[in-house]
Amino acid sequence: MSYPLRQMLVAVMLTTAPGLASRAIAQSATQVTTPVAATPVDVRILAINDFHGYLRPSPAGIRIADPDDKTKKTMVAAGGSETMATLVKQLRAQATNPKNTIFVAAGDLIGASPFLSAMFHDEPTVESLSMMGLEIASVGNHEFDEGKDELLRMQNGGCHPVDKCQGPHPFAGARFHYLAASTVEKDTGKTVLPAYEIREFEGIPVAFIGLTLKGTATIVSPPGIAGLEFKDEADTVNALVPELKARGVEAIVVLIHEGGYPTGDYNECPGISGAIVDIVKKFDSAVDVVISGHTHQAYVCEVDGRLVTSGDKYGTLVTTIDLKLDRTSRDIVSAKADNVIVRTGATARDPEQTALLEAYDKLAAPLGNRPAGSVSETLSHIPDHAGESALGDIIADAQLAATQTSAKGSAVIAMTNPGGIRINVTKKDEGAVSYADLFASQPFRNQLVTLTLTGAQIKNVLEQQWRDPKLPRILQVSNGFSYSWDDARPTGDHVLADSLSLNGTRIDTAGSYRVTVNNYLSVGGDGFTVLKDGTAPLVGAYDIDALYGYFRANGPIGPPPAKRITRIN
Repeated sequence: MSYPLRQMLVAVMLTTAPGLASRAIAQSATQVTTPVAATPVDVRILAINDFHGYLRPSPAGIRIADPDDKTKKTMVAAGGSETMATLVKQLRAQATNPKNTIFVAAGDLIGASPFLSAMFHDEPTVESLSMMGLEIASVGNHEFDEGKDELLRMQNGGCHPVDKCQGPHPFAGARFHYLAASTVEKDTGKTVLPAYEIREFEGIPVAFIGLTLKGTATIVSPPGIAGLEFKDEADTVNALVPELKARGVEAIVVLIHEGGYPTGDYNECPGISGAIVDIVKKFDSAVDVVISGHTHQAYVCEVDGRLVTSGDKYGTLVTTIDLKLDRTSRDIVSAKADNVIVRTGATARDPEQTALLEAYDKLAAPLGNRPAGSVSETLSHIPDHAGESALGDIIADAQLAATQTSAKGSAVIAMTNPGGIRINVTKKDEGAVSYADLFASQPFRNQLVTLTLTGAQIKNVLEQQWRDPKLPRILQVSNGFSYSWDDARPTGDHVLADSLSLNGTRIDTAGSYRVTVNNYLSVGGDGFTVLKDGTAPLVGAYDIDALYGYFRANGPIGPPPAKRITRIN
């Protein structure tokens, strides 16, 4: 799709070089060769977002409109670093001027990763993308999953401070540059990483500004970002425009880890909603192109006269953005984009990527391939109308089972956050499930923490599920605990107090209950700040180990009845 920007080439010629347009027309009429100065500079941007360490293709692939029936969706096998690397090379070679090509990303390259990457603290993913030629990336919220210092290690290299060097070779850090214009140190006011990078194409500078979403502080572990502030995205960009213009920059591309929700297919945008819309509308008119992410959606849009793109998730798409830069104004005068599917099996695998994955596999396979048990049906992580999911139920049950004994916490209830549950546990072949399969569904490796809460605090925790009324975060709860909620009730009173029940007995607001959550939630992650007031904390096993143990003891496992959370309307 092609979207002309506000500053079209003809307008630029008329306003910046009087008579240039008429001379060009005359030359065309007499078949005179167009002077180089009048020829725009072609630049191709290749972009990805939300890769999340999926070095191998996600089982879910990408869902697109069925070519034979647009009213239906079909799954296309897609993703994997081996195929993506080859596709990136091909798209670079197919550019009008391959030398004027740059490969960029809009955040969440790491974090919430499958076992192969997560076991090595995402070092394999950073190496893989560096080998592909990635050059610039904005920082996403998941880059902060292990805290600021770990993000800086991803950039600069070195061994992990606790697990040391585990990989097949020393970790040298990213060859690409992370940008974080809106993430500042509170003490100094300086950005934790550079705000922008300027690249020149045939003498014309183009600025790339990298942004983390403003809401990062509410969706990552607070200790990991202590001392950091995440500023407003649009205000940050607009404040940089005068500085960039003073450096001779007219062409500005924003890499932002925030996004929207479209209604069309992966290369369309008949309608888009979400935070990105308002942010783009607030940007200074100097911003020409916006490459977005975070919402795991695919779209090619025009918002406020600007091209806005996103490339799905897990490496299923590479976005090609073709720009034309005017040599006189030095600005972008047209931009068009195309989301290209990384079709598994349709492209040769890159041998360098294959060698990298095999080197890490040799170390990871003995752990990842351990049998965990089996499933009788696929356990879906997709919530129902009330917010309950089959996999969420199982994970909460596993955490309760791991902390029920007096020695391990005396828990009677377990709750887990839906954002920590990433993909289904899919039934394959005879239903066998490995440790790596379970890890992919719950990849954060949080520790369990059992706390004492009053009945009143339990209700208040549940009310915090609607901290953002537009995007409720419904906690997954263990068997025996149940409640009802009403979306029509006011904020702070969604949960029906008399519906809170434990094993058939109403929860006593003044009573005390031992409740297991993960350490991310225990420190107020996802806005569940009431949990910070819990008393007598006892730290237990890792969540993935609890799930592995539960599968080992209870197979085959199928979806339990969805009866724990009830929605009234």
